[in-house]
Amino acid sequence: MAKNRPPGPQGTALIYDKDMARVRLLWDDPECAIEVPERLTSTYARLCHRGLAQRCVQLPVREATEEDLELVHSPEYVAVVKGTQTMSREQLHTLAQQYDAVYFHPSTFPCARMAVGATLQLVDAVVTGAVGNGMALVRPPGHHSQRDAANGFCVFNNVAIAAEHAKRRHGLQRILIVDWDIHHGQGIQRAFENDPSVLYFSWHRYEHQSFWPRLRESDYDVVGQGPGRGFTVNVPWNKVGMRNADYVSVFLHVLLPLAIEFDPELVLVSAGYDSGIGDPEGEMKATPECFAHLTFLLLPLARGRLCAVLEGGYYLQSLAECVCLTLQTLLGDPVPALSGEPVPCLSALESIQNVRAAHAPHWASLRHENSGPVLTPSTWQGDAGPSLLGTPSTGTTDGLKPLLDKVLSCPPRSLCTGIGLAVPDSASGLNLPPALLQEKGVPLREEEEALWARLDSALPQDQALAALGKPLALLDEILAGQVLCAGRGAQPKAPWACGSWPRAVPSL
Repeated sequence: MAKNRPPGPQGTALIYDKDMARVRLLWDDPECAIEVPERLTSTYARLCHRGLAQRCVQLPVREATEEDLELVHSPEYVAVVKGTQTMSREQLHTLAQQYDAVYFHPSTFPCARMAVGATLQLVDAVVTGAVGNGMALVRPPGHHSQRDAANGFCVFNNVAIAAEHAKRRHGLQRILIVDWDIHHGQGIQRAFENDPSVLYFSWHRYEHQSFWPRLRESDYDVVGQGPGRGFTVNVPWNKVGMRNADYVSVFLHVLLPLAIEFDPELVLVSAGYDSGIGDPEGEMKATPECFAHLTFLLLPLARGRLCAVLEGGYYLQSLAECVCLTLQTLLGDPVPALSGEPVPCLSALESIQNVRAAHAPHWASLRHENSGPVLTPSTWQGDAGPSLLGTPSTGTTDGLKPLLDKVLSCPPRSLCTGIGLAVPDSASGLNLPPALLQEKGVPLREEEEALWARLDSALPQDQALAALGKPLALLDEILAGQVLCAGRGAQPKAPWACGSWPRAVPSL
């Protein structure tokens, strides 16, 4: 992997143009009513209020050419959207009904071209070294739109076009797309499902295919097609209420091992903040500082060349704060302490385990140990069939610890609070309780039985699950003085102003 470095001295770019706020809903549609111009304007106002916008390199916005758009979309579809400029309100409404969760406005075409153009401007500046990293505040979003169809508020696929542009114009051969929006970005997935030069990672609210867009292709076992097998990574959330520990655990035990092995030359983030606390779409509980940590964990990749592009986010206060925390991290500010219990929930562990099992045949970093069986989610209410849907993967490598060490090699700026997260290091791939493993038919090693016997004797039954997945390696960090404590400490009133750098400690 290329040498790790913090955000470069070139600076952090911010791209924004108030003209992208011209598009608004012209008729009654409860489904589309949450996509409002204030998503952009109030977020930018918050950045200015916090002094963050003033610290960034301001790049001009250009409108993408039709040739740019046709890197991903068909000429016929581009022509349809172009035609909306002269349509009446009734014609726009009729056209919108041909698609799923979309509205059009006479300014849709120029605004959507600006969204793509801003994204391309950012990619050009980062790849050429004019800036170290950056963020594009754009609207309409893009990750749902497909070759011939608008979808889910998205008109042109900003990030997919940017990835194709980076490959063709700049000759990049490995691009990582991280989609942390709460909806599955099926448009990006379909654009690159056969392409091994693009590693697409998405976590998304799924709930066993009951949450929009309700697609079978959003589940963990859809890994790409043909030469692209293994380069589509889907992490389905099968319940609401996921918290900071759930998000960070997925990064540590799914995304980062694959990303480091992939060794991207550019990281594109489909930065949707409907996965943040308070959002009516996501119903998740990840706090704004979590997105600072996610960004920080990505920065050692691709020599820090990271472009974050706004996707969803519909609770304006949470959206603005999450964007601020992301941009602060890109600027090199200290990452605030994470709040909440440092233990992922059982449903998150099941998703992590299943994704690792599905991808173990494709990635050496997941074959260093038994990846374990596929687990029937505990949230599944239907006829789940047999409890074991797969068999343990086999194979060994030099281990995952050197890989994760690269990600965590940036020195902390002060002593940090340790966060114990679930670590796949048992026969099942996760530290799951014996009762659950026996239910799944997974044999326990003697040391695992002894470990859980000690835990059972030390913890009341109603607290046993609270210890689920805490890595033993955290003890080494504490004894070595590298962390202050293993618990949850008092948080400052403004956690984003804290100068400590909490770090998730892997146990390998």
